[in-house]
Amino acid sequence: MHRRSRSGPVAKERRFAVIMAGGVGSRFWPWSRRKRPKQLLALAGRRSMLAETVARLRGMVAPRNILIVTNRSLVGEIARELPALPRASILGEPTGRNTAPCIGWATLEILHRRDDAVIAVLPADHVIGPRERFQSDLLTGFDVADRAGQLVTFGIRPTEPATGYGYIRAGALLGGHGEARRVGGFVEKPTLAVAKRYVDSGSYFWNSGMFVWRADVLWKEFGEHLPALARALKSMAGSRTPGSRGRVPRERLDRAYPRLESISIDYGVLERSRNVAMLPANFSWSDIGSWDATAALWPVDADGNASRDPLLAVDSRGNVVATHGKPVALLGVSDLVVVDAGDALLVCPRARCQDVRRIVSRLGEPGWRQLS
Repeated sequence: MHRRSRSGPVAKERRFAVIMAGGVGSRFWPWSRRKRPKQLLALAGRRSMLAETVARLRGMVAPRNILIVTNRSLVGEIARELPALPRASILGEPTGRNTAPCIGWATLEILHRRDDAVIAVLPADHVIGPRERFQSDLLTGFDVADRAGQLVTFGIRPTEPATGYGYIRAGALLGGHGEARRVGGFVEKPTLAVAKRYVDSGSYFWNSGMFVWRADVLWKEFGEHLPALARALKSMAGSRTPGSRGRVPRERLDRAYPRLESISIDYGVLERSRNVAMLPANFSWSDIGSWDATAALWPVDADGNASRDPLLAVDSRGNVVATHGKPVALLGVSDLVVVDAGDALLVCPRARCQDVRRIVSRLGEPGWRQLS
C-alpha cells in the first residue's frame, strides 16, 4: 500500500489521466468516420485532437500514467498515433456503454497500479488553451481532489446564453482551497430564456465534462451510488496483484462489458453525490460540437468566411469551408458549410450543422454504407 502525503502538491508519480476517446463525432461527417472519428481529426491544429490532448499533459503526467478508453476498433490507430504510450494503457471497449462504465473500468486499472492515485478525466476532443493556464488549473484540481477528498469538476464561465451545454450552479467557497466552490446543482441544457438568467446571475458555469478525483474516493462513490455497476466492473476486472499491468482477458471483457449499465458519470455519480466541488477554469475552452464552431478556430476573411484552405469568395459571407487543401470558389452564397472529404461532399446551411447526424443515421442504408 502506498503512503499518501497531504502536506504538499500531489507528487507526479501519483498523477494519472484518463482520456475518453470513444465518441463517433457524427456532426463532423464527412471527415469523421467510424474508422477515423472526430478525436483523430486535426480540426484545431496540425495534430489530431487526441494527440493535442495528450501533449497538453506533457510534464504533468508521465506517459505511462495516461490511459485512453476507446472503441476496440480504434486501438491500433490510436497506438500508431501515440507511440509513447504503452499499448496496455489503451483500453478497447467491445461496445460503448456511456461514461460511467468506461471511467469505472479505467479507475480499477489505475487502482491496480497505485492505490493513492489522483486522476484527471478528460475528453479527447476539446480545444483548450493556453497550455500554461490549463496545467496551472489542473494542478489546483489535483490538489483540491487530494486534500479535500472532493470530486472536482471544471466550470467554464459562460460567454453567451448557450442552450447546447449543461450548467453547474456554484455554491459557497470551499474553505482553504482558493476559488474552489461547492456545487449547488447540475442543470441540463436550458431554454434560451433560462440560459439568459443563468448568465446574468453570475452563479452558473458551463459544464466542461472534465474532472479530477482520488481513485479511492471515486470508487467509494461508485459503491454508494452505482453498487450493481461497481460489482460488475470489479468482477470483470478480476483479481490482480497491486502494480500489475495485465489486461482483462478478452473473453471476459466480451462477456461482461455489453451487460454493464449504460449511464453517464454525471447522472450516475456527480448529480447524486454530496461531495462535489467546482473550479472555475482560467483557460479558454470549446467542445467544437459542429462544423459551425470551427469558424472560431480557423482564419476568417473580411466577410466572415472561415477556411484553412485556398478560398476565393465573391459576394459571399459567413461561410465555413473545409477541403483538405482543395481550392474553392464561392459566388453569391452566405452562411453555408462546405466540406469535401474526397469521396463525399457536404453542403448545408450553418444553422443546420447540428442536424448533420441525421445524414449519418441514414448511412446504413444500401448504397451508402461505405461512407459511414
